[in-house]
Amino acid sequence: MADTSLKEAIREAYASAPTKEIELLTIELNHPAFTEPLRVVRDNVKLTARLEETAPENPGEMVDFLPYAFDLDMPEMDEYGKPQITITIDNVGQDIMNYVEAAVRTRYKIDVIYRAYLKSDTSGPQNDPPMVMQIDSITATTKSITLVAGFSDLSSRVFPKQMYTLEQFPSLQTS
Repeated sequence: MADTSLKEAIREAYASAPTKEIELLTIELNHPAFTEPLRVVRDNVKLTARLEETAPENPGEMVDFLPYAFDLDMPEMDEYGKPQITITIDNVGQDIMNYVEAAVRTRYKIDVIYRAYLKSDTSGPQNDPPMVMQIDSITATTKSITLVAGFSDLSSRVFPKQMYTLEQFPSLQTS
């Protein structure tokens, strides 16, 4: 199934594969225990790029993504099962480990946002909206850290989200 969230520029780059066009993959990790989001780019130089207007932190602003080597296994684009993304970051520094250690001490999950940019166009992510998932598991070694993230479990949520109570809606009471 085609990914309809991709902008025309990156679809064209995928289709024609021009040698001058480079796709830059980024991830952003957010958690209440973090002082600021952790943003990394799969490249060997820092990336300064604009976030989308709906970003949870710094919407519409130019932000820096730190260069890190990481692998990204994208989820299947099908209608079955719970899609998961696996992120493996190599040569993890103490900065990332401090973020992870702060997060695992709480009951909240880490949000991960995947954005793709073109090197020639950092005015906004090419996947709109960016893919937002929550980290389900973390495995760390001395050389790397592996994050497995999935979409939030919608089947366990209350529907409708708002509970209709007599205090809030007194006209529900029958006489």
